[in-house]
Amino acid sequence: MAARLTRIMGGSGLIGRSAALRSRSGMGLPVGKHIVPDRALPEHDELIWDNGTPFPEPCIDRLAPHIGKYEALAWLCGGLGFFASLGLLAAWNDKASKIPFAPKVYPYDNLRVELGEEP
Repeated sequence: MAARLTRIMGGSGLIGRSAALRSRSGMGLPVGKHIVPDRALPEHDELIWDNGTPFPEPCIDRLAPHIGKYEALAWLCGGLGFFASLGLLAAWNDKASKIPFAPKVYPYDNLRVELGEEP
């Protein structure tokens, strides 16, 4: 096993192993090979996401072109209003802020006689 690993790594020295790992790992860049353009780019090249697939896609997704801007604004306001009302309800119903400490319970009927009440 060790002999095979040494042969794969390209030698027995530390420098040989590190060079072999860099050159033979096969990972490359995370997004593929960087291509430098050799001619002028099209006018709207920044609007197309071309990651090397046969079908480049637009950078600005138009997933629902049938939804108008006022309907989208209504959905946004409705969602933000829901979360705002949920936060206000949680703040209004927060018992820990009304009683910041646990109430103490003393023996002998909560020290009623010791605190000056009638027996």
